[in-house]
Amino acid sequence: MADTDSEKNLRRRVQSIEVGFRVLRVLRLAEGALPLREIAARAGMPPSKVHLYLVSFVREDMAYQDPKSGCYGLGSFAIQLGLAAIRQLDVVGLAADALTELRDATQCAVYLSLWGDRGPCIVAKSDGALQGSFAVRLGYILPITASATGQVFMANLAKAEIDRAREAEDAYQKFLGNARKTNEKDLARQVETVRQNRYASSTGLVNPNFAAVSAPIFDYSGKLAAAITVLGPVDFMNEQKERELVKIVLAAADSVSQRLGA
Repeated sequence: MADTDSEKNLRRRVQSIEVGFRVLRVLRLAEGALPLREIAARAGMPPSKVHLYLVSFVREDMAYQDPKSGCYGLGSFAIQLGLAAIRQLDVVGLAADALTELRDATQCAVYLSLWGDRGPCIVAKSDGALQGSFAVRLGYILPITASATGQVFMANLAKAEIDRAREAEDAYQKFLGNARKTNEKDLARQVETVRQNRYASSTGLVNPNFAAVSAPIFDYSGKLAAAITVLGPVDFMNEQKERELVKIVLAAADSVSQRLGA
């Protein structure tokens, strides 16, 4: 069946938008305003065609043209659009599918943690078949130094922020009569290893019968947004299984990070 005129027009309009976004992507990736010929070269388009798009983008404030140099950059509406997208980002919502997929792939419990005043707080979870009767409740504050999740935050947050949370944690543990000393040199080496490897693992720290693998999720600015953690029985987490889990958890964390604009 032949296409109707309206269908042909719709296809042309959509194609026009896609071509226009080639120009916008060049402006987005540029370190500053660019001359017309440079934009055309990077977009792989004729300068005359790029100019037509830029005229429209300038008119709608998606781009601006410097009156002195004649170069083009992203306009005020492009900035407003980006800020609106940031406001609408919801790391918990974006990570929901990743938690379920990880649970199904590993049969382990999967947790998403955000940073709070007192340390990493579990804000979402997907319970797995291998966790048995052991379960961590939502809102639980994980130990900062003695959990894989905590070590991920230690490796990616400012020291001053970590120190404040550690002080609060130490004071609470002292109140409970569970005060313990930490070898700061060993901890610093461990945190540096986590930073280099992009994941943390622990065995029997939070619970003697369980081991964990945790990876960071980053936002559009490259800052740590959350940590995603898989928790499974110690007997299940042999060396080979841990290597497999590391790949899966890192892939899940990277996927959510990309959706956050990292």
